[in-house]
Amino acid sequence: MNATVIILFLLIVGMTLLITYYAAKRTNTASEFYTAGGGLTGWQNGLAIAGDYLSAASFLGIAGAIALNGFDGFLFSIGYLVAYLVVLFIVAEPLRNLGRYTLADMINARFDAKKIRATAALNTITIVIFYMIAQLVGAGALIKLLFGIDYWVAVLIVGVMMTIYVLFGGMTATSWVQIIKAVLLMLGTIIISFMVLSKFHFNILEMFTTMKTATPLGEAYLNPGVKYTVPLDTISLMIALVLGTAGLPHILMRFFTVKDAKTARSSVIWATWIVGIFYVMTIFLGFGAAAFVGAEAIKASNAAGNMAAPLLAQVLGGDILMSFVSAVAFATILAVVAGLVLSGASAFAHDIYGQIIKKGQATEKQQMRAAKYASLSVSVLSILLALFAQNLNVAFLVSLAFCVAASANLPVIVYTIYWKRFNTAGAMTGMLSGLISALILVAISPSVMSPVEGATLITGNPIFPLTNPALLSVPIGFIGGIIGTLVSSKQQDAKRFAEVKVKANTGYKTSI
Repeated sequence: MNATVIILFLLIVGMTLLITYYAAKRTNTASEFYTAGGGLTGWQNGLAIAGDYLSAASFLGIAGAIALNGFDGFLFSIGYLVAYLVVLFIVAEPLRNLGRYTLADMINARFDAKKIRATAALNTITIVIFYMIAQLVGAGALIKLLFGIDYWVAVLIVGVMMTIYVLFGGMTATSWVQIIKAVLLMLGTIIISFMVLSKFHFNILEMFTTMKTATPLGEAYLNPGVKYTVPLDTISLMIALVLGTAGLPHILMRFFTVKDAKTARSSVIWATWIVGIFYVMTIFLGFGAAAFVGAEAIKASNAAGNMAAPLLAQVLGGDILMSFVSAVAFATILAVVAGLVLSGASAFAHDIYGQIIKKGQATEKQQMRAAKYASLSVSVLSILLALFAQNLNVAFLVSLAFCVAASANLPVIVYTIYWKRFNTAGAMTGMLSGLISALILVAISPSVMSPVEGATLITGNPIFPLTNPALLSVPIGFIGGIIGTLVSSKQQDAKRFAEVKVKANTGYKTSI
């Protein structure tokens, strides 16, 4: 066990716990717990969004995917980046103007119905669980590599720490952990990218030419079709990545941490630049790992390729750089899982407990207690599920969460803001059809079913051919909303839609 690794890990952990300690003193109300009191500036929230978004899937999963699959691995980077344009132009401003703490608040601005709030909360919790599994798998693989401890012990360590952040510090602690993590992640990625490029004499053309012969895949490494041999599979993946971000609850929740819609737009612009620069640099991470670590060594460490970036850091900079990169990766996972726990807890504590069970009459003390119990429950469930997903690539796992978000959340968000005739029945059918179709298709896809024993969760021939079902489940979500609206005899109040439209675009609360 390397002393440098231990020291850097302890520094990262100590710094984040110190933030949590001070944040806990400022977290006394539900608003402070859920949204940090709406007090973040545009650049602060932009960094926090980037810190929330650049997860284990981005740093560990994509580097491994590019190293092992070449161009096909880079599809994740393209999809994640383009997704922010959807967030910027369609979702960010209306969401901030209409919502308070959660996505359900935003939908409830138009449809004051408990069943819609409950369904939106169910969607949120489902997406959070998918995403949490990915982060915990990455954390377990990372700590197992560094400290040589069992995978399950590593998952428990991360699970306990993320729960501490949320229970005591709420959104304030989570935001600042994410901000610091984003800065450290960008610094580490820039250092590695610079060192990789120096190996190719700072000539990008030379790098691409060399990569044609640097891997067992040969020239195919730089072309699509290595992993995604079915074009429809590639299209389906990109649909999930591009549209999914606009439905991710832990990202949407971040728009409530600023004071107004203008600041929310500023947050997205900051986040887009940071995220964009990072995803361009994933090329250097993946190519460097493929060229200087090698596919066999990457797979030997982790079959899904999740340890490509730390192994590359060790080759280029020895134990010191590897220790720094691993510590940053650890902080990355902690920051993201804390945000996920918080969004899942808010869905239960605010939407289900506060608004449905207590009918909006819960005291601050009751809301805070419910949120902390919910945080603990989400953490425990995610840890248990992550113990069975050790051999799955974290970038792939996150793509499934994006699929559910795009199928179950995005249609109802778009219709709520832009479709006058949309009604309660349409909202219910849209959310449920998107959620159920995505879950069923994932369960019978090659992602879960494989004839090779041990390759996936279930041994057997897949029924649905695509690894990511977004190509089918996203249209089902949109069509479900249309059908539910058209067959329902209940007409939506035109004045309510007019009020929502004005508020979504201006932030001004009318008295219509």
